Parts: sequence; structure tokens; C-alpha cells
Amino acid sequence: MKTRNNLTVLILSSIVCLLPLLLSFALYNDLPEQIAIHWNSVGNPDNFVPKPLAALGLPFLFLFINMFSKIHLNNDPKRANTSKAMQIFAAWMPPVLSLILVPITLFIAMGINISISLVVPVLVGLLFIICGNYLPKNRQNYTIGIKLPWTLHDADNWNKTHRLAGYLYILGGILLIAAAFIFDNSRAINGLSLAVFVVILLVIAPVIYSFLLYKKKASGKNKANE
Repeated sequence: MKTRNNLTVLILSSIVCLLPLLLSFALYNDLPEQIAIHWNSVGNPDNFVPKPLAALGLPFLFLFINMFSKIHLNNDPKRANTSKAMQIFAAWMPPVLSLILVPITLFIAMGINISISLVVPVLVGLLFIICGNYLPKNRQNYTIGIKLPWTLHDADNWNKTHRLAGYLYILGGILLIAAAFIFDNSRAINGLSLAVFVVILLVIAPVIYSFLLYKKKASGKNKANE
């Protein structure tokens, strides 16, 4: 039964990943030959790809990410340790992102005024808030979470690191969403540049915290053995 459910989710989520192809085919003749797929910190496009690669290739990229993540999660020996909410979130994040990001990319290419400096921080902020809410509920596994040598080796380290990360992710997500509406796109510090800074901070802080927990525990063991 579980295998059948996993297969059903894989098939349905894969179909959703490819749904933007309908829009790509409908707009294809009106799209420019080069389409922006990356924007700098002030919201200006700085990387372009040929129309077929953007319009037709991006949905298949999300399909690949979707299939890879499902296979990885479904074959995790410690899958039972991940919360149901995080499993659902991980299962449907690639198709939802495909439904959002591919149309936005095509609409911008057609000249529709969509603020990347607003959309990206808000989207990333929402993802962080969701992750922050459910990360502390995860126990040790090899797929979802902050997988470091120290968290995978020590359940207590894992739990404390994810508890801290949960608070930081929620706080960072709220900050990103607020900043997207406060900062002007034309300034050096805006929603996009702040998003990059917050993402880097949220990646580094739990790593440092986990390492310090490991060193503190190792030091305590050494003193006890003396």
C-alpha cells in the first residue's frame, strides 16, 4: 500500500511539474528568442537562454528535481523519522515551484511587469517559514534536514540544531517578506540582496552551532576520562 501511494504521488506531482508546458506552447510564438532566467540584486536580468530551453526545458528541469527528490526520500532507511508534514512539503515543493516560476519567467519575457525583487524574497520567505515550523519535528534521517557529521552522529546534536534552525528559519522568512515590501528595487540593499544575505546566514549559523555542540560534548567526555 505504501509503495502504491508513493507511486501515485510521484505520478501526480510529475504531471503538475509539466503543466506549465501548456502555457509554454500557448505563448511560444510570442516569446522572444532569448529569455531571462536569472536576475541580479537590483532585479535586472543578467543571464539569458534560448527560447526552447526556457519555455520547454524548465518544466522538465523541475520534473527531474521532483523525481530525484522522491526517489531519494522514498529510499531513505530512516524515512519514518521525518515528519509527515515535511514529507508532504518535500513531495510537492518542486511541482508548486514549477507552477509558479515557469509562468513568471514566460510572462516577464513577454514584457509583463513582474517585480522579481518582490516575488523571490516573498517566495523564499514563505519556504523558510514552512521549513522552520516543521524542521524541529524531524528526527535523524538522510534526506530532510541539516545533515552534518555531528548531527548524524548524535541525536541530541540533531535535535538541538534543528530546534535552533527552526526559530532562525521562521525569523528569517518573516524578515525576507517584510523587506520585500520595504526596500526599493533600485537601492543597493533591497529584497533580493537581503535574501541572499539571510540565506547565507541561515546556512552558516546552524553549522557553527552544531559544531560547537559537538566540541562541547567531546570536551566534556575528555574531562570525564581524565
